[in-house]
Amino acid sequence: MNQDAANEDIKALSFEQALEALERIVDDLERGDVPLEQSIRIYERGEALKAHCEKLLKAAEDKVEKIRLSRDGAPVGTEPLDPE
Repeated sequence: MNQDAANEDIKALSFEQALEALERIVDDLERGDVPLEQSIRIYERGEALKAHCEKLLKAAEDKVEKIRLSRDGAPVGTEPLDPE
């Protein structure tokens, strides 16, 4: 089973679930009591979890908008929160 198939379940995780799983992996690796082969596998899973979290954050950032107001304070539209 390749690593992509092993990490297929990550796509279904919410940001909070993925972050929690990533934190568990970091804790396991920091303890140092995980065999080398398993360390490599969980590190690779951690990379996939990190990428998933970054993707979800980017999607959330894209949805955040700033409301534009007219001179009299009435909403007239939206614009990106941080225009690039």
